[in-house]
Amino acid sequence: MHLRFLITGGAGFIGSAVIRELLSNTPHQVANVDKLTYAGNLESLAAVENSAAYSFHQLDICDQPSIGQLLAEFQPDVVMHLAAESHVDRSIDGPAAFMQTNILGTYSLLEACRSYWQSMPDVRRSRFRFHHVSTDEVYGDLESDNALFTETTPYAPSSPYSASKASSDHLVRAWQRTFGLPVVVTNCSNNYGPYHFPEKLIPHIILNAIQGKSLPVYGDGGQIRDWLYVEDHARALIEVATKGQIGETYNIGGHNEKRNLEVVETLCDLLDELAAQQRPAGLQRYRELITFVKDRPGHDRRYAIDASKIQRELGWVPRETFDSGIRKTVEWYLLNPSWWQRVLSGDYHLGRLGHNQD
Repeated sequence: MHLRFLITGGAGFIGSAVIRELLSNTPHQVANVDKLTYAGNLESLAAVENSAAYSFHQLDICDQPSIGQLLAEFQPDVVMHLAAESHVDRSIDGPAAFMQTNILGTYSLLEACRSYWQSMPDVRRSRFRFHHVSTDEVYGDLESDNALFTETTPYAPSSPYSASKASSDHLVRAWQRTFGLPVVVTNCSNNYGPYHFPEKLIPHIILNAIQGKSLPVYGDGGQIRDWLYVEDHARALIEVATKGQIGETYNIGGHNEKRNLEVVETLCDLLDELAAQQRPAGLQRYRELITFVKDRPGHDRRYAIDASKIQRELGWVPRETFDSGIRKTVEWYLLNPSWWQRVLSGDYHLGRLGHNQD
């Protein structure tokens, strides 16, 4: 079915992957709404920017009148909400932006969509979906080694970031229950892959390593995350947006639990294989750059997702294993230095955040 998607945060890491997937494999129309903050990068959409099915709109989701006007003009069947401040360390250093975008921005978008949805003809109203994209961090820390997050796990956010996302999740569900807005919610595990902004662990380690900089590992590096290749996530989001049941939540995970230190060591070993010629003089192995640093405040120990519901109900399973996905990721960064060099030439530099210190 030909659908019209409005994607908020479409110039970000996950949003751009969704748009590339939509425009490369389907006949859908896509409107990309992005404020273009530090992590928004339209170069991630160079492959589709000239498509007749694509348009870009630089807007803040807090600007309800402008969002409402775009909704009226574009007439989307699906609003997929990915726009968010998303880095835990940044939320520790400056939580205000997270409250503004993730909570108040989601409220403004919900109200604009509610007004738009109520004005639609009945046939189109029944087809409309508001898809809210969230994180497994809203669930907090898994205490048992065998436990997994499910769609009914109680919320227990630990950081300003995860608390702001938990708040937005609650708002979305309240708008469905109170006003009948047809919503679906997804909570995903840690994403990785091409076009990932360099402040996140995997690209940060890759780029620091090939520049001969230290590779910071928080605490003892024993924190466990479930890693999800971003293109697998993009496919899952489209499945939920088009086939998910109204009012339902779907957890999306990669079935790839890894300790942070193990991830860093894997990256070092791949770089030894793929970028040995870029090692600084006197360095025998990239692992020699690993440095253990003070842990960040409130750092959750383990996240892991039970993704059986989305597999059972919608037939989605990840295509990439961690081994295949992490190799593709390292190869992409090595083959695309112009993308990340332009990112690093701007306001962002590869430094540590989240000290919780002035």
